Amino acid sequence: MLLASLNPAAVAAGADLGDAVRIDGVSLSRSDLVGAATSVAERVAGASRVAILARPTATTVLAVTGCLIAGVPFVPVPADVGAAERRHMLTDSRAQAWLGELPDDTDGLAHIPVRMHARSWHRYAEPAPDAPAMIIYTSGTTGLPKGVVVSRRAVAADLDMLAQAWQWTPEDTLVHGLPMYHVHGLVLGLLGSLRIGNRFVHTGKPTPQAYAHAVTDLGGTLLFGVPTVWSRIVEDGDAARALAPARLLVSGSAALPVPVFDGLSALSGHQAIERYGSTETLITLSTLVTGERRPGWVGVALPGVQTRLVSDDGAPVPHDGESIGQLHVQSPTLFDGYLNRPDATAEVLGDDGWYHTGDVAAIDSDGMHRIVGRASVDLIKSGGFRIGAGEIETVLLGHDGVREAAVIGAPDEDLGQRIVAFVVGDANPDELIEYVGQQLSAHKRPREVRLVESLPRNAMGKVLKKELAQWL
Repeated sequence: MLLASLNPAAVAAGADLGDAVRIDGVSLSRSDLVGAATSVAERVAGASRVAILARPTATTVLAVTGCLIAGVPFVPVPADVGAAERRHMLTDSRAQAWLGELPDDTDGLAHIPVRMHARSWHRYAEPAPDAPAMIIYTSGTTGLPKGVVVSRRAVAADLDMLAQAWQWTPEDTLVHGLPMYHVHGLVLGLLGSLRIGNRFVHTGKPTPQAYAHAVTDLGGTLLFGVPTVWSRIVEDGDAARALAPARLLVSGSAALPVPVFDGLSALSGHQAIERYGSTETLITLSTLVTGERRPGWVGVALPGVQTRLVSDDGAPVPHDGESIGQLHVQSPTLFDGYLNRPDATAEVLGDDGWYHTGDVAAIDSDGMHRIVGRASVDLIKSGGFRIGAGEIETVLLGHDGVREAAVIGAPDEDLGQRIVAFVVGDANPDELIEYVGQQLSAHKRPREVRLVESLPRNAMGKVLKKELAQWL
């Protein structure tokens, strides 16, 4: 059963331990979840697909849960998505109705309401494991967003892997303030809690004060955040110290800068868990509760996951911790393909079952992985050298005058690409170039450092490097 903690028989037998979900000022017990979500399932059953405006609300929780009970695939739609992208998601997915909250423009779709106080105790048969659970659309950085079809089997397998890696149990209280339309906040945060049976708290905005309150006043033990969240908590100081009673801090969706990792460790006493994955693979790599947590590295392959590095010509790349190659993944958590896009699916999913992530990485002899970044924007080929942008960014962030940094390769007639760094801070550009040169090889020094007020980021905190390239 995918949502194992919502077994109606167990709830009826007294496994209803107070509030199971706290979100947007609403508390839901496990009995509330079963009864209200089953009521949703009755209204949505028989639909082929529905769209859910995935705001962090109790309505969204019940809509998602009701779909999973009824076996109806859902499309989580960001509330702030542009009209053209939203229309594409609805048309491409052939969603039949909006379930729950409505956007300002419904695009002509019918509406199925979520009634918070309605209850049903009808028993639904568990859908087949290979049935699609959801269709999550990519960010569309290389064209229109693609619909990633994620099966129930993949979700269950991934959550069980992470429960083992993080010693995640029903005794935990999981806290985050992340969007509810991505893997991090939706699959790991909400569905993970409903499978494992722990209490789930959504903070609303992921402010340092909200995270501190969730630990000190609500008993938060397992905290999820993106690097921007952790960076702001470290800057707050008091908020970071307030996280000391928690059990585990988990960072993902982008690389955690080493200074932030070190700051969390010094202030809260916690070395953050880092993990790696994508919408297409869910989470496949992680540092472990019982293993080494190395700043700048995202850990080892989870049970059942295999990884490999290949060069541009397809040759194996050695696992020496230094050599960089394209990362391929094979896992029981892989997606079933891009909806209506067999061509795009074939480009990234080989006949041998290996998913080509589009990321470049290094793997050491112990199986620890370091993600260099996207092959398209983070692998810089300059003067015959292959250089990872992340390595330079890590060094820049170690300078006292640098708050944020992003490095890209700009076209150069002589070098092929020249290294350009965008920095938020108050350091002297020439000083930063020399600073990098003192710590890394000469060919890794930026040829240019630009001071900027802020870096463009998406909703998950990832820097939009293609937008930076346009700034040039």
